[in-house]
Amino acid sequence: MIQEKLRLPLSHPDGRDRCPWPGVDPLYLAYHDTEWGVPEWDDRALFEKLILDGFQAGLSWITILRKRENFRAAFDGFDPQIIARYDAGKVESLMLDAGIVRNRAKIVSTIASAQAWLAIQEGEGFANYLWNFFDGAPHQSNLRHMGEIPVQTPISVRMSKDLKARGFNFCGPTIIYAFAQAVGMVNDHLVGCHRHGACAALAHKKDHHDRA
Repeated sequence: MIQEKLRLPLSHPDGRDRCPWPGVDPLYLAYHDTEWGVPEWDDRALFEKLILDGFQAGLSWITILRKRENFRAAFDGFDPQIIARYDAGKVESLMLDAGIVRNRAKIVSTIASAQAWLAIQEGEGFANYLWNFFDGAPHQSNLRHMGEIPVQTPISVRMSKDLKARGFNFCGPTIIYAFAQAVGMVNDHLVGCHRHGACAALAHKKDHHDRA
């Protein structure tokens, strides 16, 4: 019974029910309430989140979240045009930066990913490329407890395979599904969570983005 309750939305002192995974950590709660599940249409922001999810591999997201500002400073604001030109010296300096996750393979992969991003951006655009896997609109889930949430889907498998073919790495199907949840390509807030309806209401924001 206790385990089952941990999989259901949790009531908080502010009177709101939330997905259980952030627990009571203030930083994690703020991320849940303001970012996770909100549709993201910005090309560079999507690149940043994809790279950070790759750095998360083998770690917890809260670990990366606590280091996110350090990552942004170390990687030049996640500007792909700058990162694509990183050389061996820059890799070594990043390996000495205690503020980030010092994993050489992930750092080198970030450079290759930036180069791949540039190629996609010059064509259809990175946001359009990613969102096309979801037919250009967020998928709305209606899940009631954590046990119903998949760790990967056929779409995340296809996206992972295509990203790898284009030069990205650390983007397996499970990482990609977590990425899709975070950037609102799927709305996996539990229906009892106060953010489920709020994120669902943002499902058509791409129309405004396209007209801008």
